Amino acid sequence: MNKIIRHSLLYVLVALVVSIVLVPLMYLTTISLSSNIELGDFPKNFIPNLTVELEAEWDEDREAFTIYRYATKERRQALYRSDNFEEMARYFERYLNIYTEPEVLENDIEPIRETDEVIELRYRKNLFANYQKFFEIFSGARDALINSILAVFYTILLSLSIGGAVGYTLARTKIKGKETIGLAALVVRMFPIISISVPMAILLIRYGMFDTMLGLAFIYSIPNIGLTAWITRSIFLGIDKELEEASYVFGATKLRTLRSITIPLVIPGFAAASMYAFIIAWNDAAVALLLTDRNETLALLIFRSIGATGAIHYASAGAIILIIPALIFTFLLKDYINRIWG
Repeated sequence: MNKIIRHSLLYVLVALVVSIVLVPLMYLTTISLSSNIELGDFPKNFIPNLTVELEAEWDEDREAFTIYRYATKERRQALYRSDNFEEMARYFERYLNIYTEPEVLENDIEPIRETDEVIELRYRKNLFANYQKFFEIFSGARDALINSILAVFYTILLSLSIGGAVGYTLARTKIKGKETIGLAALVVRMFPIISISVPMAILLIRYGMFDTMLGLAFIYSIPNIGLTAWITRSIFLGIDKELEEASYVFGATKLRTLRSITIPLVIPGFAAASMYAFIIAWNDAAVALLLTDRNETLALLIFRSIGATGAIHYASAGAIILIIPALIFTFLLKDYINRIWG
């Protein structure tokens, strides 16, 4: 009986954690797929609508077609009134994310002019409309995406190369104070990056690296170098020295031994360290706000776009664009990370 209760509590806890993660993500996805009209719906649908159901009728007094939409099952909302199908098609595209030709609308709606009936219409939404408009409305979005990729690349490169070298040195050389050095490198990881970036901004300006992705990567790398050194040192210590000595016996140089034997065995540690470096560099907006001017990153652009009037669905689309590369990067490294984390 106690075992059943423990398992039940465990499942409830897991379901609660999953809900805390997935529910905000689902709402974010729904908002990113919502049209301008759907943003005003309350309560908000949890699952995004893939189609739009409308009604159309001919208004004899105004000599125009009236388009209706059911915001809820009980409330019918008048959206648009016109007899110009080109203007109607533009309205559908801008406010309903429906991409259709004026001729199609005319074929669907024109017959009710004579029959005086109310007809039901159903059109498929362009699910990627907000994502396309995100890059159109925020003109620097493409450059910001490239800047984020460069900042991540430089951060991973600096963190792994310098941190890996420090980790190898601490594991394979006999120097005094290795434990103190390793602990000091890890302590640096505890400092908020924002506190480091303020004094470092002066150095970046002095050496012409302010508002550059390389300069930004140097700041991101400071805490990650210590973390990488700490992770790789533990893995280097776990590698049997006899493997390297056997390689020397067969005539391999130290460089070839390091490249062919040691590095492949430490790849899981590099993968874990690169994931931490990626998360910091890809998601940061505060440090980028301080250390960049014109060359903003994607996270910073999205942070600024949240305050734009009426652009919450475009900002949500940008947030999804920001999330997808992180998911892909983690998925690609999951096998290596599982080796080090079990």
